[in-house]
Amino acid sequence: TEDEFITYLNKWYYWATHSRLEPIIKAAKTVKRHWDGVVQWYKSKINNGILEGLNSVIQAAKSKARGYKTFKNYKIIVYLLTGKLDFSLVNPRFREI
Repeated sequence: TEDEFITYLNKWYYWATHSRLEPIIKAAKTVKRHWDGVVQWYKSKINNGILEGLNSVIQAAKSKARGYKTFKNYKIIVYLLTGKLDFSLVNPRFREI
């Protein structure tokens, strides 16, 4: 349950902050700063992996769009890379490629 998770997390935090290992103490402080997000993750089990992947594709589009003069052209590249467009409708040979 959520209450059990919070109890366990509190116990871990106490142990970690009383550790003599600086990396463990640093990790505990990071968890404390993001406490609400950690608890929310436990409740929803949703992470931002999909958004990170999408961001990676957009960054690739950004590098491909270098030299284009307008934001509109950059936006078109992003749509082409992320839109999962079916080009076989306009070019039946596209499926063969």
